[in-house]
Amino acid sequence: MPLRCLLVDDNDAFLETASLLLEREGLTVVGVASSIAEALRQARALRPDVILVDIGLGSESGFTLARLLARDDQDADVILISTAAEADYAELIAESPAAGFLAKSELSAWRISRILGHAS
Repeated sequence: MPLRCLLVDDNDAFLETASLLLEREGLTVVGVASSIAEALRQARALRPDVILVDIGLGSESGFTLARLLARDDQDADVILISTAAEADYAELIAESPAAGFLAKSELSAWRISRILGHAS
């Protein structure tokens, strides 16, 4: 059964491109969101397996969303994504409840599975 994924990013072009890429690689993209409120609503309604959260959501923070999702008792794993390097946010990523970090340039179903421990 393919992983069910929710994408959260404030860039519509990225949401469209990432959805196409991940669907082509076998993931099921069950929804997209561009704000914290929308992401929380969709996570509660859709119950995805994994939520990819952009660190920078316009004026909002992906770190805040990751904490809210963890507090909301979501079963989904959160993976933080960004165009910036992981080193730029290493301390914040380590302190967050996220399962890991993935650079947008390296986005793939395989890398997601690897972070979640489903791939070798």
